[in-house]
Amino acid sequence: MTDSSALYDIPGPRTRARHRLYGIIATVAILALLGWVLYLLFDTGQFTAAKWTPFEYKGIQELLLQGLANTLKAFAYAAVLSLLLGVILASGRLSEHRVPRWIATVLVEFFRAMPVLVMIFFIFVALKVQPLPALVAGLTLYNGSVLAEVFRAGVNSVDRGQREAAYALGLRKTQVMTHVLGPQAVRAMLPAIISQLVVALKDTSLGYLITYEEFLHAGKLIASNLDYDLPFIPVVMVISPIYIGMCMLLSWLATWVARRQRRSPKTPRTGAADSAPADPGALLPGGPLAKG
Repeated sequence: MTDSSALYDIPGPRTRARHRLYGIIATVAILALLGWVLYLLFDTGQFTAAKWTPFEYKGIQELLLQGLANTLKAFAYAAVLSLLLGVILASGRLSEHRVPRWIATVLVEFFRAMPVLVMIFFIFVALKVQPLPALVAGLTLYNGSVLAEVFRAGVNSVDRGQREAAYALGLRKTQVMTHVLGPQAVRAMLPAIISQLVVALKDTSLGYLITYEEFLHAGKLIASNLDYDLPFIPVVMVISPIYIGMCMLLSWLATWVARRQRRSPKTPRTGAADSAPADPGALLPGGPLAKG
């Protein structure tokens, strides 16, 4: 049993009191900041009925729901395609052949360095692609190239002995990657993968710049409507928690998957193990259990 105090000094009464004081000061500062923000919102009339009445209309609610559905659809396409592209590019960068490795390296470095908004605009304007495919393509190229580096780092982080043991068992390179290195790399890089998917989810809001009717585009239509007294702040207060909630849901999903993967599977006892003889010599030639 290890002594946890060996790694750090246990704080004494004065230190604990000082930490308690720091916590109180920080809490008061945060509450004061929130109070100041609320005062500004009330002082500028952001909670008046005229600015919140639009959200009671069925048409406004349907517009927001349709925008949210379009956001989730773009994210679903971009997430799946980014993961596939990341696997393909990571496989190319890990290839033993020089040409695929160079091609994958050039693609990864190029798309990682290119701003995602520039790619989306180029695909939409220069290639004359529809808003949804243009948005998904831009998000896929950028996030797929980033995920490729995440996957490559995850595979390289696996202990070299795992690879050598798999080859010693006669597994082919594809089998080693899919059955040995891949699962361990994904388990190690899962937080980074989810973080990049959160980035893809937030970047779907760039679709409003190319007239894709996603969640932020719907909010912009409501906020810029003169009939509703320009309810910009109320729209932000409605849309922001939903974006934050979706990102937190992805993070919770990552935590749940990681927790399940950390659980060690229970191996059931087999009947053969229970019936094994106590004396190993009984199976030797001439022993009582030796065959004829």
